[in-house]
Amino acid sequence: MEIDLSPVRELLSDRDADGYLVSEDGDDADQHYLSGFSAPDPYRTLVTGEGTHLLVSGLEYGRASRESRADTVSRHADYDYRTLVAEHGPEEGTVRCIARFLGDHGAGSVVVPHGFPAGTADGLREQGVSVTVDREGVVEEIRAVKSDEEQGYVHDAQRANEAAMAVAESLLAGADVEDGVLYHEGEPLTSERVTTEIEIALLRRGCALDETIVACGADAADPHDRGSGPLLAGEAIVIDIFPRDKRTKYFGDMTRTFVRGEADDEIERRYGVVEDAYEAALESVEAGVTGAAVHDAACDVIEAAGYDTLRSDPAAETGFIHSTGHGVGLEIHERPSLSPSGGELEAGHVITVEPGLYDPAVGGVRLEDLVVVTEGGYENLTEYPMAIAPESRER
Repeated sequence: MEIDLSPVRELLSDRDADGYLVSEDGDDADQHYLSGFSAPDPYRTLVTGEGTHLLVSGLEYGRASRESRADTVSRHADYDYRTLVAEHGPEEGTVRCIARFLGDHGAGSVVVPHGFPAGTADGLREQGVSVTVDREGVVEEIRAVKSDEEQGYVHDAQRANEAAMAVAESLLAGADVEDGVLYHEGEPLTSERVTTEIEIALLRRGCALDETIVACGADAADPHDRGSGPLLAGEAIVIDIFPRDKRTKYFGDMTRTFVRGEADDEIERRYGVVEDAYEAALESVEAGVTGAAVHDAACDVIEAAGYDTLRSDPAAETGFIHSTGHGVGLEIHERPSLSPSGGELEAGHVITVEPGLYDPAVGGVRLEDLVVVTEGGYENLTEYPMAIAPESRER
């Protein structure tokens, strides 16, 4: 995948710096993006005016040479790493190795991301390297606009997400109801059981996730409560799945709200309001519109229905108590933001649209799709239907 690093090089020119240095493992989004490579231990990526250069351990050298998008790949042994560690200890020895690598590429001054290890920065300064911090997040800004290939990666993760959601929905639809509790194969159907089946479905499709949300009743009134225990009939069940493709490292994200059995009038009303807010926010999405304006569109609907938002009451503990959405890519939460501070949307931004309503006395309702911003609107990457009652569907 080709990436445009001209904004990084413009930053280097503005700072009169020789290179942009990242020192993280491959789970760091900026590291993976710049290097096109992933390793479990920290390695170094240096972007200069002439190219992109990696410094990796001997263990990773062959794979980095084959898989990365770097112009050059060096190994620790090229800079007498073992001798440096023997003489100076592991921390200083590593820093001296990095300093030699920088010197080899003419980088006497570097800009680093705001999360760069402080000890490494101080050590490099002691070796005579000028280190300044990129507080604006230039790489994150580049990553926010997704190429067609990246959009395809997110789309693939979302397809796996939909298959997992169908498994969860099928469990709810097929459950028996006894004394207001859902049962599956003679045992109470719990949040934990549904979560396990979701994770199995994702693994079968090359995706994984650290956590998911299957929250029922009062649990669902806390937007990030993972949920626990038996699922209940007549209560809103919020299922939020955000898997990461293990090959590409890109995320998907989707939320649906189900009720098994009869929903009471207030849950039905809240579901309708959230759906209307979702539609209003979605229809306002296009390049040039601000994330703040999209958030306002959702708030307008919810406030008109008589519910609080953080816009109408910054101290609200019930109602719409989060932003309308966020960027998704190599991180599950990245730029841009659909919030009061959300800036201008650009074509190629991949964002969630996810209004919700929350009250422990009623439960929670949230709906979420994943869309690509286009010049004239949006492309919805989510094909899963929205329905408060779970149904068995062939997928």
